[in-house]
Amino acid sequence: QVQLVESGGGLVQAGGSLRLSCTASGRTFSNYHMGWFRQAPGKEREFVATISQSGAYTRYVDSVKGRFTISRDNAKKTVYLQMNSLKPEDTAVYYCAAGDNSAVGNVFPNEYGYWGQGTQVTVSS
Repeated sequence: QVQLVESGGGLVQAGGSLRLSCTASGRTFSNYHMGWFRQAPGKEREFVATISQSGAYTRYVDSVKGRFTISRDNAKKTVYLQMNSLKPEDTAVYYCAAGDNSAVGNVFPNEYGYWGQGTQVTVSS
């Protein structure tokens, strides 16, 4: 079992930055690929970014490429999402997720077995 807790959300103006953190407890963090998803009101949950167990591989949805960066610190059992140049359309609840399959580039929710409670990100225009 892995428990995930997100933090770092909030209200920011367009063009601003936020850094989300997700800290894990439980089993060995470095065994899991990690991902960030988001869900806006009335929309389905959307893949944002993923990172492999070692951190060597990352993948992003096209709409955030060049603006968001996913990273991880296995010693701290934490994954981060640095979000720059935020836009109003980035407004959503952001979820951290962990999965234990050996593949990389996992973009589908069903490839992740553990989820955090979510943190709200609101970008004002």
